[in-house]
Parts: sequence; C-alpha cells; structure tokens
Amino acid sequence: MHVDNGKGSAVVVADGVTRRYGAGDTAVDALSGVSVEVEPGALTAVMGPSGSGKSTLMHILAGLDRPTSGTVKIAGTEITDLGDTELTKLRREHIGFVFQFFNLLPMLTADENILLPLSIAGEKPDPDWYQELIRSVGLGDRLHHRPSELSGGQQQRVAIARALVSRPSVIFADEPTGNLDSKTSGEILELLRHSVRDLGQTMVMVTHDAHAAQIADRILFLADGLIVKQTSGGSAPEIVASMEEIGVE
Repeated sequence: MHVDNGKGSAVVVADGVTRRYGAGDTAVDALSGVSVEVEPGALTAVMGPSGSGKSTLMHILAGLDRPTSGTVKIAGTEITDLGDTELTKLRREHIGFVFQFFNLLPMLTADENILLPLSIAGEKPDPDWYQELIRSVGLGDRLHHRPSELSGGQQQRVAIARALVSRPSVIFADEPTGNLDSKTSGEILELLRHSVRDLGQTMVMVTHDAHAAQIADRILFLADGLIVKQTSGGSAPEIVASMEEIGVE
C-alpha cells in the first residue's frame, strides 16, 4: 500500500520566504529569502550550522510558524494567510511530525499513541494499512506497552508510526536520531528510508548528522538564512566536506 502524493507536482513549495524576529536595531533575520520545492516520494535533508535557519525553515514549511514575507503551499494550498483553525485542519490532514524527543503521551499505550492523529479526527485506520504499518516498524509485540516501558528506539518507532498512520502528504522529522545511540540511530534511519522507498512517503528531515543525511535523496545546505548549496544525496565524507565548505567545522 502506497501513499498517494500526487506524483509529478511538488508537495511543499516555498517562494521567497523570509523570517525576521524583533524590530529595529535588534532585528534578527533567521531566513533571508528561501525558495524551495519538496518533491513527492523523496527524502529531503536540511543541514546547516547552528543559527543557520534550518529549524525556522522547517517550522514555516510545516505551518507551525508564519513567514515575515513570502509564501508557502502544502499539497497545493496556500497556507500563509490561513486562519488558525484552517491551518490546524490542514496540518492534521497533510502533515506528520517526528521529533528528537519522541513527544509521546505517557498515559497512552504504543497503539493508542500511534492512532492518536486518527482518534483526534474521529477516524479509524484502514485495517490492512495498519497491519502493514505495524509490521514495517517492528512493533507487533509492544503495542500494549506505555512509553516508559519502551526503549528510546522503540519510542521513536512509535513516533514514526504515528506520523505515518494517516498517510500524510509530507512528514517533517526534526533531528530524529539526535537522542539515540549509533546502533539504534542506524535502525531508525533505515526505517525512515523504508517509509520513503517502499511506502511512498515524502519526508523533510532536519539534521546536523552527516550519517543521517546520507540516506537523503537531496540535501539542502543553509547558512545565514539562505540555501547556499544543494546536492543529490552523498556519502557521509562528501556531506562533511560540503559542511566545511559552507564554514562548519
């Protein structure tokens, strides 16, 4: 079963996006005019030094923050001027999130956490899709455990399943391996790659880790609020070299 992302048209389009915090002499420009298209069925990584604007860009692309100027479209809908209710509805229908610290609800079981986006929307999962999803993330015997009874890697698998369950147009992953050891990180990265390659998901991943970024189909490098370089994937040493090129040691 595959996610239908409308192949051939960009899932997310940002045009001339800026983001300024503060005013006057104390104003800080986190983004200085970013234009980017996120292609369907691909994994796009966003990298850059601390303060480069990569988290700000992700928040704006995901409709969690509004640009100072410029426009953003998600699944063909211009979101910049949407009201809060409409924006919440659009995020619920089109966007999944995976965070560094999992963000699971401690009182719910793994199963309940995974189904939460559908429960909020008053919907039930397609049984065949749900079984495929649980099999894909390897959680069959842990569904009735609460987060405190799961390892970090298992909690992140729950978070990934929660992001995938509604088959969103795009998933945003913010440092998804940043709180995991190297072995578990490798397993989670393979799961993210599987969700794109085999389940047809579209994903944007913010990371500072070259090993994480090497699973991407495309890498955007940010510096001082601008995309200064793009590559079609690359090995970890090539990614490190690109980071050094833009001034990151």
